[in-house]
Amino acid sequence: MNTAPLQVRRMRPVCDETNPLEGEIIWSPVKSLWFTTHLVIAVVGGWLTISTGAVLLSGGFTVITLCLGHTVGLHRLLIHRSFNCPRWLEHALVHLGTVVGMGGPFAMLYLHDIRDWAQRHPACHPFFIDQRPIWRDALWQLHCRLNLKHPPQFEIEREVREDRFYQVLERTWMLQQLPYAVLFYLLGGIGWVVWGISVRIVVSLIGHWLIGYFAHNTGQRDWHLQGHAVQGYNIPHLGLITMGECWHNNHHAFPDSARLGLTQAQPDPGWWALRALNFFGLITQVKLPADMPERPELIPLKTPGL
Repeated sequence: MNTAPLQVRRMRPVCDETNPLEGEIIWSPVKSLWFTTHLVIAVVGGWLTISTGAVLLSGGFTVITLCLGHTVGLHRLLIHRSFNCPRWLEHALVHLGTVVGMGGPFAMLYLHDIRDWAQRHPACHPFFIDQRPIWRDALWQLHCRLNLKHPPQFEIEREVREDRFYQVLERTWMLQQLPYAVLFYLLGGIGWVVWGISVRIVVSLIGHWLIGYFAHNTGQRDWHLQGHAVQGYNIPHLGLITMGECWHNNHHAFPDSARLGLTQAQPDPGWWALRALNFFGLITQVKLPADMPERPELIPLKTPGL
């Protein structure tokens, strides 16, 4: 049997029983209370403290953390290593990704890779498929976690696992909001804190979940991955507000590509940011679909116009 489609470099089978099907969904106290606390603050405090300055700050900082932090720093760099850059820049980008509020760098590596590993099997637990009713998927993804009965072994590469900066980020990912909260308070008072921290975190977490839900359920596809339980979809018209993450069919087809929007009609702000960094000589060895190894399970559905 050809096992190439199942390979995710940080996930290794423990035994013949290792599988992504058997598992139990349980409440995750830290995840649930973190989200719920910021949701209450955002709804109540946001209404009481709304101002033009607070909204502009929240929107601007959301774009910075999602674009430079989440999609460039965490997703395209730390997780997929789709480009190289100096260590100081990598740390800065991953820090911004942590400030998004989803978790520390090690947790984000695990959450991404366990889902990617599961979806590459012929079948997987519904937790990884995002095809339940939307309210149930929201409950699962924002408040719960899945305990697999026979999980794979998760091994972070040594240079990341032993990086002291990442170790500190992992232990203190919630506290990374504090310096920004102090700065926002000094600049604009409590309203800027509410909008710059809690409203931004809630918008980012809900937005991340919604894109994951729709990008595995509906949209357009140029590629089919034979033998995979889950297919990714491109969602037109959302490239700008998702920083390019909505081109999910492209990402499933070429997971290590630094570019997600592969045509001029697919805007990809994360790719634009990388082009700017490349212009200033700050990144090297940028990977594109042409650099990807051949995947026998990848079947074009039409001429994608790459």
